[in-house]
Amino acid sequence: MKNNQTTERLLAASRTIWEGYLTHPFVQGIADGSLAAEKFRFYLLQDYLYLFDYAKVFAQGVVKSREPEVMRTFASYVSSILNGEMAIHSGYMKRLGITEEQAEHVKPSLSNQSYTAYMRAVAAEEGPAEIMAAVLSCAISYEYIAKWIVQHYPNAAQHEFYGEWVQSYASEEYAAENVRLTGLLEHLTAGYTEPQLAHLTDIFVDCSRFEAMFWDMAWNEAM
Repeated sequence: MKNNQTTERLLAASRTIWEGYLTHPFVQGIADGSLAAEKFRFYLLQDYLYLFDYAKVFAQGVVKSREPEVMRTFASYVSSILNGEMAIHSGYMKRLGITEEQAEHVKPSLSNQSYTAYMRAVAAEEGPAEIMAAVLSCAISYEYIAKWIVQHYPNAAQHEFYGEWVQSYASEEYAAENVRLTGLLEHLTAGYTEPQLAHLTDIFVDCSRFEAMFWDMAWNEAM
């Protein structure tokens, strides 16, 4: 914990919100395999659109950074989002008969637009550490959710439809990438003052709340 003091502070501040993810009917539906395919289709398309803006936030980290290694780390995530995480979505879109052209013409929901607009505002107005606080909630909450599913629903990773989603976000490879992200946050916040850390916490908690809204949006198929 001593080496991850900032991360632990952010997680502690958002614990109640994160616990709510685990009892959300959308997450429960993935866990027990009962989620209607149409709800997952709606979520998948909205998340596909979200990832483009998410990548842009990381790209702003490249612009705002002064250290070459920090720039490289932010840049590597732009690539991994566009070419790695989107591969999960592409695989599911093929199974659902959705082309990339069709996906790119889907209108983002109001919740989706609000979330990405918030992150992009942080990226435009603040520094690399604040950008990390904005992106981190999404990245590590998916690991948190997927590993909880594997622990409490041992057969979920083998589900014929949702198993791939669970396996991807519960994987050691995905966890290792999150270790890199939290390590970067700790590096960027070394020497941060209490007011700076409090502001960072506000950003992380806000994005955690937006994550909860995203699950609500997906469950209700709300535009």
